[in-house]
Amino acid sequence: MRNGNRHTALRWATLLREKGHRVRIDVEWKGEPCDALIALHARRSHESIARFYANGKPLVVTLTGTDLYRDLPDSAEARESLEFAHRLIVLQDAALDMLEPATRTKARVVYQSADPGIPHRPPKTPFRVAVVAHLRGEKDPLRAAAALGRLPGKEMEVLQIGESLNANLANEATALMARDPRYRWLGGMTHAKALGWMAKSHVLVVSSVMEGGANVVAEAARIGTPVLASRVSGNIGMLGADYPGYFPLADDAALAQLMARAASDAKWYRSLKGALRARRKLFAPAAERASLAAVVREVLH
Repeated sequence: MRNGNRHTALRWATLLREKGHRVRIDVEWKGEPCDALIALHARRSHESIARFYANGKPLVVTLTGTDLYRDLPDSAEARESLEFAHRLIVLQDAALDMLEPATRTKARVVYQSADPGIPHRPPKTPFRVAVVAHLRGEKDPLRAAAALGRLPGKEMEVLQIGESLNANLANEATALMARDPRYRWLGGMTHAKALGWMAKSHVLVVSSVMEGGANVVAEAARIGTPVLASRVSGNIGMLGADYPGYFPLADDAALAQLMARAASDAKWYRSLKGALRARRKLFAPAAERASLAAVVREVLH
């Protein structure tokens, strides 16, 4: 699995090339000639943003989850990046509420897209819960495992997919596997394999503390795998305010109830699938390509 921002950069490069643009991806801007810059991450890319702003050419800054929900209140550099930008990109519509009115007028929503090309085919048994997230604090990645511990019986399993980016969480995941054979941490794997497991799971749990606009939500929606998500702004902006599959942040008891209901209540499970299907078109590659091209067209003309 790739870092989310890198994944976004590669996909956007492909979409813009399809529109006839020449695109180069770099970790920083070092003065190479270009007509416009799209920067991912207001704080981390601030140095490149400031240098590029000085040359007077069109500048687009894309706000990540850590920008919106952690850095902007505390980082003068992140706030300055917003001031320098001619346009801002946010990855889901709830992110607009995090911006000051004067800044919001520059912001455009570009939903991330996915085209997995695989159907949703979970097994009859056991009821499989997937978590696709690297082991780091912002993802609260072991919440589904904690919820599983509250549910007796052998008819449910949790598959944890993601690299260890936190030694304590890795140790905890290893200990959880030793205690409960229904929980398996599979570690990091290719994007294609992770999508395959998502398609072979009954639900995907996205338990993040903060999200700019999770790729895995878009991927799950395109596959048809229902999502159980923490009720945080980034997830609400992707799934919609009325989506039925939310649980309070860091509440494994509430998540356990949703997991049990999804496994036992066929009507409610269908309602999850229907609510996700209603959002599916937002995450189509054609929709992302059109939205992104519109932002580039605005700044170049």
